[in-house]
Amino acid sequence: MDVNLCEDGGVTTTAPAPLPLAAPADGGCCAPALSQAVEPGVAQELARSFKALADPARVQLLAIVANQPGAEACVCDLTEPVGLSQPTVSHHLKILVEAGLLEREQRGRWAYFSLAPGALAALIGSLSAATQVNA
Repeated sequence: MDVNLCEDGGVTTTAPAPLPLAAPADGGCCAPALSQAVEPGVAQELARSFKALADPARVQLLAIVANQPGAEACVCDLTEPVGLSQPTVSHHLKILVEAGLLEREQRGRWAYFSLAPGALAALIGSLSAATQVNA
């Protein structure tokens, strides 16, 4: 865009002329996209898992549980490391359980959470297959 100052103190602008676009020889701009790169069911599962991991608190909780002895932790031990109240931590853990990333076991008054066997490996495998990337 050109800006010109007038003698009377005013300003005028002129828009640049648009660049001409070359017409594609074959009528299309590029190769056609794949109609379906990933099965809808696989995409649904991946989205559910990634949606669960879209919150930083849930990523922290998953990492804390994974790094505990035996890869399990009591909900009572998870509130302080993430700085959230017990009801909020329980809500986040419920979402991770529903996504199939953690398992829950009630022991008396307290709930214990552990990594779901193979959940992270399955997530990585599904994502690699869906994107055709070798992990």
